[in-house]
Amino acid sequence: MYATQALPHLVPLAEELDKNKVTPGVLGFIVFAALAVGVWMLMKSMNRHMGRVDFEEEPAEPAPETVAGSAKRK
Repeated sequence: MYATQALPHLVPLAEELDKNKVTPGVLGFIVFAALAVGVWMLMKSMNRHMGRVDFEEEPAEPAPETVAGSAKRK
């Protein structure tokens, strides 16, 4: 069965809904909570990985002179 064939059967169900009282419901809350938990876990993992980074900046070495840059004009 195609989705276009199933749509006419769902139209009467949509008419029963009160258009002024449509809410996300339990499924919306579950999806939002799952996303929030996922973001929290990613942030915790990122903080753990950033804590392991041992970065010491070394002083920049002067750029070596190029052949064209070292030639003096007379």
